[in-house]
Amino acid sequence: MTYTTLISPQNLAALRASGARLMVFDCSFDLVNPAAGEEQYRQSHIPGAVYAHLNDALSDKGVVELDGKHHPSADAASGGRHPLPNREKFAMWLSSVGFANDMQAVVYDRQGANYCGRLWWMLKWAGHDAVAVLDGGLQGWQAAGGEVASGTEPSHFQSNFALGPELRRLVVTGEVEAALGAGTQTVVDARATPRYRGEVEPLDPVAGHIPGALNRPFSQNIGPDGRFKPPAQLRAEFEQLLAGRTAESVVHHCGSGVSAVPNVIAMELAGFGATALYAGSWSEWCSDPKRAVEKG
Repeated sequence: MTYTTLISPQNLAALRASGARLMVFDCSFDLVNPAAGEEQYRQSHIPGAVYAHLNDALSDKGVVELDGKHHPSADAASGGRHPLPNREKFAMWLSSVGFANDMQAVVYDRQGANYCGRLWWMLKWAGHDAVAVLDGGLQGWQAAGGEVASGTEPSHFQSNFALGPELRRLVVTGEVEAALGAGTQTVVDARATPRYRGEVEPLDPVAGHIPGALNRPFSQNIGPDGRFKPPAQLRAEFEQLLAGRTAESVVHHCGSGVSAVPNVIAMELAGFGATALYAGSWSEWCSDPKRAVEKG
């Protein structure tokens, strides 16, 4: 059986026991302390899991210019604080860790699905449909009696991951800007409401949001048990948010294209189908002072 959105701890345990072609990825991370996620992985992870570092593996490493700042490479797929590497670079990383086209991928973190969704989305974008988020994360795995390991894992043999047709749509800044006010686009902002309103901005140089954007903090998709809310509840909440706007018009974003993905997943769980991601997000949008900014 192929899992394409979520997988329960019980189903993952059964998949591991069956000997299926499988690779598990630990995507734990901390924006304030980028080394913390890998340390958490070394302390405790699902046995055999590969660590996927947000800055090093799931973002374009960019180039350092004379001002000492990192800037996206010329061939990066997006801008912003976590620019997407192009698909070819991503495929090279997948090959380097031994991931192959015939494998089921399972991704997790311990931060409420904040970071693992990035790898879920990137694999879809690379043409690989068999990828699922471990519902409840590492905490859910342990609560269900799943074993954990510490330290590092042996390296895998190099594979040759082949890119397929893009299964999810990436939207770039020019597209978002061109559609402002046209009624053909519904921007959904996954940042916390105070950031969306422009009351605080801890990470980017400008506070506020893209004009007309709706606010749906990504954490609202997760229930008190640490798992995604039931599909019917998610559908009702998104229908209330969209207020008659079509799901096909939705473009998700956040600060840097990472925490927007739980909204993408939640809409799919709710039966709306695949929606678009603006990966450059607010950090790329606000980098040009000529772009419009809204507050409140």
